[in-house]
Amino acid sequence: MQVYAVRQIATHLRELVESDLFLSDLWISGEVSNLRRYPSGHFYFSMKDADAALSCVLFKRDNKGFQFEDGDAIVAHGHISFYEARGNLQCIVDFVQPEGVGALQAEFERLKARLQEEGLFDEGRKRALPRFPQRIGVATSPAGAVFHDICQVMERRWPLAEIALAPTAVQGPEAVPGIVAAIAALNEEPDIDVIIVARGGGSLEDLWAFNDEAVARAIFGSLRPVVSGVGHETDTTIADLVADLRAPTPSAAAELIAPDRTEVSVRLSIAAGTLLSHVQRLTGDGRTGVGATVARIERAAPDVSRQRQATDELTRSALATVEGLVRGFQKGLHGFQLALRSLDPYATLQRGYALVQRDGHVVDTVAGTKVGERLNVRVRDGDFPVRVDSGRPVPDRVRRRKAAIASEQAPLFSEEV
Repeated sequence: MQVYAVRQIATHLRELVESDLFLSDLWISGEVSNLRRYPSGHFYFSMKDADAALSCVLFKRDNKGFQFEDGDAIVAHGHISFYEARGNLQCIVDFVQPEGVGALQAEFERLKARLQEEGLFDEGRKRALPRFPQRIGVATSPAGAVFHDICQVMERRWPLAEIALAPTAVQGPEAVPGIVAAIAALNEEPDIDVIIVARGGGSLEDLWAFNDEAVARAIFGSLRPVVSGVGHETDTTIADLVADLRAPTPSAAAELIAPDRTEVSVRLSIAAGTLLSHVQRLTGDGRTGVGATVARIERAAPDVSRQRQATDELTRSALATVEGLVRGFQKGLHGFQLALRSLDPYATLQRGYALVQRDGHVVDTVAGTKVGERLNVRVRDGDFPVRVDSGRPVPDRVRRRKAAIASEQAPLFSEEV
């Protein structure tokens, strides 16, 4: 026989109760009795009807300020737990509303209070919309008039923008995951400036997908600003409260996002006119200032006419001096040319003389020749080769005599055939 400790049984009962999904998310209606308020801020009470009673506790962290007394009929949300220390079942309440509000409205108020406490509705975190959006994402149903109305408004007001549709169901069991996925898809699209989450009007049940926590957190986590256009003007959803901007209708959402092209055109025209006037004024002021400065400079400039005349005279004198020097250099060069011409050895050839050369060098003595040696003789109209027949020196007197009787004297050189 197995014997268990009380604590073991109590723990087992607590785990058994808290693992029951039905008991983990309950809305319960009943009458308040035995209400006790503790200094800690916790409320302990019972909820009862004609046949039963249930112990309840509302901890301070979940108390949103709703006041109730013994005998009040309320609707409470919470989960069932087993309190081991006292050995009794109790409902851990996290939200209380007066009875008669309705289950959906009570759930709306409960989620609204919790998300507000987390800061999802804070105005300080909401982002401004782009003034001139280029790409606008729309998460809505492709069927129906909503998307068509948004496109018409954009075409009328700001046709420069491109609209990217992320189609999704906006009602029924597929609406919540569809809206969440559509917002995620638009955040992944390149160059999306702003997102519209939209749906037409309907009852609280019809709009309930936009009161879901998953949709609220998808809007809160969007990288792009989100404009909510859900239902009619009197309808308010959790999505409206979380969005960066709430529009009363889908068409109004498009109106808030799209600038009026006519108004923009008028403003641009006014700005262009103002800019032109400003530039013209600055140009006129600048022209006047430049003219005045030039006039002051001209008045302050010294008279340089005398210096200019003196400069002209110096220039003429310098030119005359240079011309004289050039003429002198030209005369000197001409003299040099005449002197060089008189020293030109080839000039004597024109007068009937001959020039004897060996390898380009002049042969000026008989002693400097050898018998059989080949030489070159240059005359006035050309040159020809010769060969030395005798290299014996000829006395000067004999040379003079031979020169005198050159016609009878045998030549020293013979022309080589």
